[in-house]
Amino acid sequence: MAHNFMSTLTASFAMPAAENPTVAVMDAVFAHHGMNARYLNCEIQPRSLGDAVRGALAMGFAGFNCSLPHKVAVVEYLDELAPSAAIIGAVNCVVITDGRLIGENTDGKGFVESLRTVADPGGQRLTIFGAGGAARAIAIESALAGAASITIVNTTESRGRELVALINEHTPAAADFVLWDHRYAVPATTNIVINATSIGLFPDIEARLNIEPATLLSSMVVADVIPNPPRTLLLQDAAANGCTTLDGMGMLVNQGRVAIKLWTGVDVDGRIMRQTLESLFA
Repeated sequence: MAHNFMSTLTASFAMPAAENPTVAVMDAVFAHHGMNARYLNCEIQPRSLGDAVRGALAMGFAGFNCSLPHKVAVVEYLDELAPSAAIIGAVNCVVITDGRLIGENTDGKGFVESLRTVADPGGQRLTIFGAGGAARAIAIESALAGAASITIVNTTESRGRELVALINEHTPAAADFVLWDHRYAVPATTNIVINATSIGLFPDIEARLNIEPATLLSSMVVADVIPNPPRTLLLQDAAANGCTTLDGMGMLVNQGRVAIKLWTGVDVDGRIMRQTLESLFA
């Protein structure tokens, strides 16, 4: 019986497969469900991206993931983009169906699924720190899921305003921008606070967002996209203030679950994936 092959096209500087948490998580959940599937880590130089995409198609892969720096460059080799990926302008997941390559972005979908375990974004007022790839995906998917308003707080004005324009032009949500050149006080009207930056990511676990911790109110949900460590200083500060908190493992698990369902049609058990991550990051 033929295998379903999935892959991740990473940069040449990516960690080896043996150290790649995504490979470990995928292998664990495939084994749990008895799936005839394999997930491979392939280090691809930017100049070889087109060859890699054509190779995945030629070898009958079910699809593949893309990491930086390939998320934007891969678009020119695809036949179609899913609606949210087209708005975001970046692809982290490609599905191969009947010889066609369809670009998806599962990061934002994974976040929204995780968020819904504690709060529905519909009608909510969001504050998002950052305007990079993760922030773009989260903002667009949250807006498409019904968020009422989104404030983008970022240190680079051009990038922040570009994201705000995307939200305002392509989704029903209202967005505004705040230049992050000061110690930011989260407005009391905010419902959901999201760190979509790398601040606090291992090994820089002592790094804190430049915000006023006292403005994180108990009425707020505070989410961090960082999976390692799962309990960042932001989440510790928020919990101390009585906020509902959400760690980055949920987003990582759910974007993987979404990708597997797109590739195979199987809705896998996220608990197995999270347990594997927790053992890796312990």
